[in-house]
Amino acid sequence: MKKIVRSGLGTVFILLLWAGGVFLATLTGWLHTPIANQNTTQSFMEAIDREIDRQFVGNFAMATLSNGVVDYEKFYSAGKPVDRHTVFQVASLSKWISAFGIMKLVEEGKLDLDRPVSTYLTRWQLPPTPFNNEAVTVRRLLSHMAGLTDGLGYSGFDPGTPVQSLEQSLTKAADADKGINGAVSVGLEPGSAFTYSGGGYTLLQLLVEEVSGQSFASYMKESVFEPLTMRQSTYVWDESSPDSLAEFYHSNGKKSTHYRFTALAATSLYTSLADLELFFQAHLPGKNNEPIGRNVVKPETIKLMRTPHVRTMGFAIWGLGTVLFAPTAGNDFIIGHDGKSTPPINTSTRLNPATGDGIIILETGNPVVATKLASEWVFWKTGQVDTFLFPMLQNGLVSTIAIGSLVIMLALFIVSRWRRLGMS
Repeated sequence: MKKIVRSGLGTVFILLLWAGGVFLATLTGWLHTPIANQNTTQSFMEAIDREIDRQFVGNFAMATLSNGVVDYEKFYSAGKPVDRHTVFQVASLSKWISAFGIMKLVEEGKLDLDRPVSTYLTRWQLPPTPFNNEAVTVRRLLSHMAGLTDGLGYSGFDPGTPVQSLEQSLTKAADADKGINGAVSVGLEPGSAFTYSGGGYTLLQLLVEEVSGQSFASYMKESVFEPLTMRQSTYVWDESSPDSLAEFYHSNGKKSTHYRFTALAATSLYTSLADLELFFQAHLPGKNNEPIGRNVVKPETIKLMRTPHVRTMGFAIWGLGTVLFAPTAGNDFIIGHDGKSTPPINTSTRLNPATGDGIIILETGNPVVATKLASEWVFWKTGQVDTFLFPMLQNGLVSTIAIGSLVIMLALFIVSRWRRLGMS
């Protein structure tokens, strides 16, 4: 009996060792092959072409930067052509730019990162719950640590359908993604856990309006877009604007609807490749010694936004409105944000502030291609599996563990039988 127990425990130990080894190998990229087989821009662009050829993409606009300078742009469209000035709706990528504007208000002393947001609000308040609403702060909303459990996710409103007011949306978003309750409230003790919250950024949108005395869209235009000369960026689309908006597509290739949103800060930014290149460059020293932040925000504010505020499995993953995709030299990070919505919009940005290297991808018609390619760019550049690539590798991780475990158990069974036959 003891022999059987020892044998069973030994088998479990070997299987756990195998699973841990595969997990570590996936996490560190040992099992992953770079998308391009050479360390040249041409090789990477050829890999991009192959990926686009494999799956439907409605519109695609991409730029890469080296040392802060745009070195390559690529465009593709299934219909109306797109270029660097074509405007895309960018889904949750909006949050990064929204956070930039919110941090300007912090600099100006109109918002305090650690003061309860309830002290600024007059138009709406978080509903009472068993948890401490007074611990909900700007810092925690920006880093998704405020304990909000809305899970939003906005699907938007059809053309011609009135959008909700901010207060109505916060109480219960009528355009919540399918299966989401849509009510913004504190469901966990603030500061206790990372819970991604679109509703938290809608609450920040209200906060901006309360302290600035402007609509959110007007504040961002005057305080961020105009100073950075991001002339094609807006949070509210003007129907009388020139026909510069990228077409929307379903993943089956059919054209889709242009939805409108109450949740501007969370998901409704319209911007172009050219404007996001300017936004990237504002995070870097200018070629003529322009300061980081371009006098819109201070360099130390930019640095604070990529200071770790959320860790998982010991790895830093989130700052203030900024995803921390992978560590770099000097305790810094490759930063940015992605966006994803249905019908498919997928947008993705990665920027290495230490080198000025970066990638921007704006895309419609495919739910994952922008994120996949941007994360593959990080791996190709650095050999690191970034925050969003690791989940994409999990199916392969599970399969490798399962197949390896079966092989290990079969081998142990054969060895056990061989020993028994040898003893008889």
